[in-house]
Amino acid sequence: MSEKPKEPAPGDGIRSMRSTNVFRAINFELYAKPNVVVMGIGVVCLGITFGYIAYMRSKYEGLGYYTAVQEDGKEVFVKRKSKWE
Repeated sequence: MSEKPKEPAPGDGIRSMRSTNVFRAINFELYAKPNVVVMGIGVVCLGITFGYIAYMRSKYEGLGYYTAVQEDGKEVFVKRKSKWE
């Protein structure tokens, strides 16, 4: 009794192709089904991260700091100085 190979269903994509277990382990995201809950948590975490970065940047700018580039190409926050000082 030889088993007949399963016909690929529409939408299977690369999952329907023959591959080795090593290829499947290295490229796990190609074979995993999308998970809406995990994706939603990831989007929320990414949004919080970008929001925090924007908040910290606006906080430093509100305190009178600005981004300056040094001679070696490094960026640093420098407090604004009056021309009178």
